[in-house]
Amino acid sequence: MAMIGIVPEVFKEENYEFWKICLKSYLVGQGLWDVVSRDAKSEEEDEPQEWQRKNAQALHAIQLACGSQAYSKYKKNTHVSAKFAWDHLAELGHKKDQDVSGVEKHHLYEDLYNAIEDDDMERVNVILKKEPNATTSIVSSHGDTALHIAILSGKIEIALDLVKKIPPEELEISNEFGATPLSLAAITENITLAKAMVEKNNNLVTLKSGNTDQSSLPVIVASMYGRKRMVHYLYSKTPKHLLDPNNPDPKYKLDGVLLLNNLITADFYDIASELLKLFPKLGIMADHHDDYALHKLAHKPSAFASGSKFPYWKQWIYNCVRIHSPWEVDTKINTPGDHQDEFISHHPGFLHQLGWILLRLIVPDIKYLHDRKLVNDEASNLLGCIFKGIKGMNHLELERLEIDKAVHNAIKHGIVEFVEELLTYNPDFIWRKDKRGRSIFSHAIVLRQEKIFSLFCRLGTKKSIVASRHDIFQNNFLHLAAKLSPPAQLERVSGAALQMQRELQWYKEVESLVQPKYKDQVNESHRKPATLFTQEHKDLAKEGEKWMKNTAGSSMIVGTLIAAVMFTTAFTVPGGNDEKSGLPIMLYMDSNVFMIFMISNGLSLFASTTSVLMFLGILTARYAEDDFLVSLPTKLILGIACLFFSIVTMMISFATALYLELHKTLSWVSIPLILLSTFPVVLFSALQFPLLIEMVIRTYGSSIFDKHSKHASMIKKPQQYPPQQNNDDYSMKVEDTGDSSMNVCLDA
Repeated sequence: MAMIGIVPEVFKEENYEFWKICLKSYLVGQGLWDVVSRDAKSEEEDEPQEWQRKNAQALHAIQLACGSQAYSKYKKNTHVSAKFAWDHLAELGHKKDQDVSGVEKHHLYEDLYNAIEDDDMERVNVILKKEPNATTSIVSSHGDTALHIAILSGKIEIALDLVKKIPPEELEISNEFGATPLSLAAITENITLAKAMVEKNNNLVTLKSGNTDQSSLPVIVASMYGRKRMVHYLYSKTPKHLLDPNNPDPKYKLDGVLLLNNLITADFYDIASELLKLFPKLGIMADHHDDYALHKLAHKPSAFASGSKFPYWKQWIYNCVRIHSPWEVDTKINTPGDHQDEFISHHPGFLHQLGWILLRLIVPDIKYLHDRKLVNDEASNLLGCIFKGIKGMNHLELERLEIDKAVHNAIKHGIVEFVEELLTYNPDFIWRKDKRGRSIFSHAIVLRQEKIFSLFCRLGTKKSIVASRHDIFQNNFLHLAAKLSPPAQLERVSGAALQMQRELQWYKEVESLVQPKYKDQVNESHRKPATLFTQEHKDLAKEGEKWMKNTAGSSMIVGTLIAAVMFTTAFTVPGGNDEKSGLPIMLYMDSNVFMIFMISNGLSLFASTTSVLMFLGILTARYAEDDFLVSLPTKLILGIACLFFSIVTMMISFATALYLELHKTLSWVSIPLILLSTFPVVLFSALQFPLLIEMVIRTYGSSIFDKHSKHASMIKKPQQYPPQQNNDDYSMKVEDTGDSSMNVCLDA
């Protein structure tokens, strides 16, 4: 009942003004108003007991007046003063008033909002003439101005008109999400709109959007959404000191590295290179998400030539296309123009220029291939810049950068350029081990990246020493080659049998590169490399055997049917035989065509019979591990090749038979049928010929390692091996191998 004596009703957000008047009257009458109306700290210090008494009375009155529900948030805090409670209750009341005010304003400018959404410029101008302040007023429940709405709705003409009417400082207004008009324009990639705003207020490029600690500059927003032309323009207008990692203002400290990482994600390597040239430190810094530029590149195989997979004819064009590297000529990054069409290099020869123009008309893909090659070139140069900055870093700095993780991911994705650039600027990395005791080339073996391991073959004298390394499990190179490939690498090869062949080729190639004694070494599990290979590939060998037998069985049925048909056809020739001589009648009518019929018939019979014998040899093979290397693939190659040849000759025999029977009386029927007879040949070629070519290349092609490359001299300066600063990680010894030379080996 005491509560009713203080105020007529308890505190609610909607009755705050009335409640405040009543409670204030009560506090004034009781001589307690000075406790809540001013800072009573001095009074507390002078007369602490009197202040505590008044504070307790006023606080009790406030508690009774606002009720237990509103006051419950202060229960856990025993040191709440009367002034603190009064001020916070006032905030609750004012918040409600502000919300109501916001809703009213939203309804007030609802017509303007709808006019913008309807793209009705005339209605917008009428409303703005009637309400001039509407250009900078809130017109949505999310705190958007008319300019925000126009940009979000894609009404660029209205937005440009609003920019002309809005005062420069009002262009900095942000909505409740912290988005400025320029940050929204950065998403749309409308350069004209962005230029209009920046020319009116160049401070806009320095304003961050967002209400969190990770708010972003407009150029960063554009990079997040992959708007290249907008990024070019905003980058040219953004003060570069804001992107400096040494900026004294902590608000901007990570903006440079965040922009760099976004540019890498969006494949804008030309701008990224310019930024990194200005601030090399960005290449070894982490952003808000603890991401490094190096790690971003390690996950982007498509950014490099080694990750670009094209058909043969496209690869040829890719190799022939000439590009302008931004590292060879000055990049005009300060101009917002789109350079995508400038793809033909400035070659002095007019015929060369004309040839490229004609080629672009004939081959539409040439522009795409040029753009890909340009991206690959820019990414490689950017990577080189980062590794140049890493050069000279100590062990702790490299650990902080998580360099081993980045290298492992790059090898996993087969990015050859990553390892080449790393070894070019930091040759000592050939000796570096990760936490599992594995080097770059150890990972290349485990992850089955033959292009990267090919770099090992070009190490010269160091090759033998690097090959003697062991990991923490006492696995040498041959143990690692004996492990089963990752599933992603196995899936690149067609069929389990060819996968087994590829695994054997890896094992044999690595075996030829290491010292003979390593074939008999045991690892931590007391297993030799050969034993480990058998155990790891036991299931794959069974799948390979099953695949071989199924393929041979199916093909054998087809070969048998062709042989049977061709054998029968040889003695039942079209037109029959002459009763007197017993010779085929067609021999006298059209001897040349008939000879083609008989020859193709015989060739088809012999080829199909040979294929059946090859497939029979596959079905009866012993399926030892080494058989998958050459023996079984050879039989399958011969079987499929002979089967293909028998099908071709069978269709030739069929076509000539139709010609002999129908060409004089029903030629209009024979010609379409003869043309249709080519369809099975084309179909078989499309389905089986790629497999045949793949088997021939994998079985009789060159080594899986490219031992002779243009990058043979990738390590530019002579190095000690192992490096002097890492001597504590290695123990060197000289062993007598029984020959005239001394064998230097390293054991970890």
